[in-house]
Amino acid sequence: MGEDKDISDVSGLPDELGIDEDLGRAEQRLAVRVEERTYGKAMTIVEGFDDSSVDVGDLASTLKSQLATGGTVDEGRIELQGDHRERVGEILRDEGFNVGE
Repeated sequence: MGEDKDISDVSGLPDELGIDEDLGRAEQRLAVRVEERTYGKAMTIVEGFDDSSVDVGDLASTLKSQLATGGTVDEGRIELQGDHRERVGEILRDEGFNVGE
């Protein structure tokens, strides 16, 4: 008959479609804010990730390369050098995340 396929508990569809990852991203509400650090330098903070459904390190790499800036992942949040609130929100929405103010 048919092949055995892993079926998702969340969407009820085959895992290979990647629907769960998209649903997981859309259900998360991320917060983007700016902190002032030492010497008055701005640091954009992205937080609110569900660590089990998102590879925060990969997402941080994507953001850093698209923004041409440095940054790190610390305690499950992404920290980017500089004030990138507007652009980070756009990129995260394009990636399927729900971004709050």
